[in-house]
Amino acid sequence: MILGHIGARKGSKGVPGKNFRPLCGKPLIDWSLDQLFANPRVGAVVVSTDDEAIYEHAIAKGALKIGLRPAHLATDSAGKWGVWQHALAASEGLIGPVTAFLDLDCTSPLRLPEDIDAALELYKIEHPDMVMSCCEARKNPYFNLVEPDATGSLHVSKPLPGGVVARQQAPIVYEHAASTYVVDPAYLKRSKGLWEGRVIPYLMPPERCVDIDTPFDFRLVEFLMQEALTHD
Repeated sequence: MILGHIGARKGSKGVPGKNFRPLCGKPLIDWSLDQLFANPRVGAVVVSTDDEAIYEHAIAKGALKIGLRPAHLATDSAGKWGVWQHALAASEGLIGPVTAFLDLDCTSPLRLPEDIDAALELYKIEHPDMVMSCCEARKNPYFNLVEPDATGSLHVSKPLPGGVVARQQAPIVYEHAASTYVVDPAYLKRSKGLWEGRVIPYLMPPERCVDIDTPFDFRLVEFLMQEALTHD
């Protein structure tokens, strides 16, 4: 069974209440939650949250009743990995073992249903520890990302012998797009973080990888979604 998961913490410094804030006619979380419920490959859905309103909303739509997440997983410093581990353990206590843990980040609502299917298919074919959504980076540390040295002078972040004078010469670099993840449950249970195993990219176009972290991001995503809905 594939377990679909969404993490939705109550607090947000960038956009207060963003996970439940209305976006194009429904709460932000529902753009991802509805995708999980609509996918026939997903056998159960769970929402990890410290927000009573979000929890009751998810339960009413059919999510598993695992209760609110523990306080230590509801802080600004709580990492995604611990939240995933708790949600997996609580869910398996209700439904038994799962074959894949599918996480959708509710702050990235521009993904399409076919992105979920493609990520799941990649996981099925490649058998990695994790499939992680990525897009090609707009800036490249071998070419046009710079950092200051002790004197304040700028240098390319990752210099190569001879230098790189054109972006096309630089090694390919991906952005970790917080959108769609497929994780091997055994890997999630035994590891302490994302990068300990074989993590492979599922490449998405950058226009579907916008993550809402600021009021500007929210306005941008709202504009893009309204444009997409107009053209449908």
